[in-house]
Amino acid sequence: MSKSIHFTPEFFKFLSQLKRHNNREWFLKNKHRYEQDVRDPFLKFIEDFGPRLHKISPHFIADSRRSGGSLLRIYRDMRFRPDGDPYQTKAAARFPHVAWKQTTAPGFYLHLEPGSSFFAGGLWRPDPEPRNAIREAIVNEPAAWKKAVSGRKFKAAGGLSGDVMQRMPPGYDPDHPLAEDLKRKDFITAASFTDQQVCASDFLDRITTTVEAVAPFMEFLTRALKLPWASSDPAATRDPLNVVEPRLE
Repeated sequence: MSKSIHFTPEFFKFLSQLKRHNNREWFLKNKHRYEQDVRDPFLKFIEDFGPRLHKISPHFIADSRRSGGSLLRIYRDMRFRPDGDPYQTKAAARFPHVAWKQTTAPGFYLHLEPGSSFFAGGLWRPDPEPRNAIREAIVNEPAAWKKAVSGRKFKAAGGLSGDVMQRMPPGYDPDHPLAEDLKRKDFITAASFTDQQVCASDFLDRITTTVEAVAPFMEFLTRALKLPWASSDPAATRDPLNVVEPRLE
């Protein structure tokens, strides 16, 4: 297992200072710090995480390019908020399924922010069609679903989270033993981390362990949406192990 440090306290120090000085003048003056202490360490993390992610499922993207890759931009979209703060005060990366541009697909997300870091996976607020596909999979494969979300490792990694409807969706038995799961608006899991854990030498190992723990849940969602998960599955789009991954823009 890796014991190299990717993130240092300077990572969070920069983001904390950016929150207090969220303006173009300060950012341009300190842009070299952003690149050195935030952007480049995160890109290195993505690069090192990629092979581990692909061992779990080769159909998810970990793209370490500076532009158009997994790392999200520090710049806010100001088109609809011209008077808002111009910069994100977090650093984040997404690791989507390769089919994400063609259809609704599960994905992983790493959010690093002073005092509020987490790693998440799943589907947040999917449209009715994919949401119903997951519900049907739960009804048709209840044992597989319960195994995916009831295990000790999955619960230790955060368990299920997200919003739940107050009423049972039409067409489903209100007394179904998995009623609470069938009422879900979101199918997500999230694990929180302290700043100290993010800056520790075993953080990449922690994230890898988290992905391994939630893999059965992610596989259930992926297969419910008729998307490939294992290396032996027919690829829905290009295989990220054999070709250049598609840009995430």
